[in-house]
Amino acid sequence: MSDTAAVTMTFHPRPQAGEPQPWAFPAPDRGQLSNGLTLLRCHRPGQQVVAVEVNLAAPLDAEPEGLDGVATIMARAFSEGTDKHSAEEFAAELERCGATLDAHADHPGLRVSLEVPASRLPKALGLLAEALRAPAFADAEVDRLVRNRLDEIPHELANPQRRAAKQLSKELFPATLRMSRPRQGTEETVARIDSAAVRAFYEAHVRPATATAVVVGDLTGIDLDAVLADTLGAWTGNTAAALPVPPVTADDTGRVVIVDRPGAVQTQLLIGRIGADRHDRVWAAQVLGTYCLGGTLTSRLDKVLREEKGYTYGVRAFGQVLRSTADGKGASMLAISGSVDTPNTGPALEDLWKVLRTLAEGGLTDAERDVAVQNLVGVAPLKFETAASVASTLADQVEQELPDDYQAQLYAQLAETGTVEATTAVVKAFPADRLVTVLVGDAALIEEPVRALGIGEVTVVSN
Repeated sequence: MSDTAAVTMTFHPRPQAGEPQPWAFPAPDRGQLSNGLTLLRCHRPGQQVVAVEVNLAAPLDAEPEGLDGVATIMARAFSEGTDKHSAEEFAAELERCGATLDAHADHPGLRVSLEVPASRLPKALGLLAEALRAPAFADAEVDRLVRNRLDEIPHELANPQRRAAKQLSKELFPATLRMSRPRQGTEETVARIDSAAVRAFYEAHVRPATATAVVVGDLTGIDLDAVLADTLGAWTGNTAAALPVPPVTADDTGRVVIVDRPGAVQTQLLIGRIGADRHDRVWAAQVLGTYCLGGTLTSRLDKVLREEKGYTYGVRAFGQVLRSTADGKGASMLAISGSVDTPNTGPALEDLWKVLRTLAEGGLTDAERDVAVQNLVGVAPLKFETAASVASTLADQVEQELPDDYQAQLYAQLAETGTVEATTAVVKAFPADRLVTVLVGDAALIEEPVRALGIGEVTVVSN
């Protein structure tokens, strides 16, 4: 046997961590096309999937009386054929581009979203422009979309979270305000929608002069001005101003509404009121304080209701913008949401109110504030890794009439917000005596324990 040669291994030096680089939310370039369409572009090197968001000034308040849901049907119909392509042909053309096209309607307006590889952007923008400029709204396609929407409604009502959200809106807002009713319409209103209604809504509210397009991604080698001129720039329409919207009003008198679900083994909780929108100087402190209250598994609500008592898998506190306008007519929904087992509904609510009262009496700690800042600000670069996340946020800022550098300002404000300021904001956001509580559960088992808490008048409604 021969001796085996000795084997030596060469170790390369261990990679050294680089210096952290400063980060700020991407700043867009703003412009306008010749047809009046506002444009925000943001070059993001390396992002080979380009994201496009188009805001259309077609708020739910603009829906004709008795036709709630027509904006949703119109949004879904944008991808169901044009004057040049049938629904099947349009879908095939998108697929050839490797593109996805989605649209949805909400209270502030309608959003159309496109994602496509940068190499196919010109073709995909042409299809997007075609959908906006000349949608077919064929009778058969609209009828199918209406039937699909009608099929969805019973499933939504069977979902405890969706049912609670519907009831909270009905309780908070006056019946005359569109926000009091389901965003996508009811069985009665959706059943009235036809292609003529969809086209009338389109012609009244969809036009380039009141629209904004956001384009984000790696635009290297793309003559975006030329591409836009040939696509979205060729879209024409009248120049009428967008429809004014009414101010948001609500009644947050403390009370409890139980949506009866006989036999339910869990109770869905949704506790809410309206509060300041993003134009209010308190917004950053409100975000920070709300996160400390119920933004994560280590927040106060979870520590008590989940870790100490075992009532729930998790309870969350959050603020959701309903409408944010520069004239001060906007508002946000401030809410606490979760589910608990039926026998512990009363004790869970009692402890939840104790958390709120303790917070008002003793305030947040510096440690809670520091963790919240780290979680909200520290992860921002990861949150906005994709072009789609940047485009969506920029489109939100446009929709909410915020400056283009708003997101960057917000992170700076969060980092600078102190513990006392965050405490004041969250206590004001969730006053223990001014909350509307919706419970979806078995009324026979939970009504009396809830009444005994004294957190407001209790009403039971049928499912």
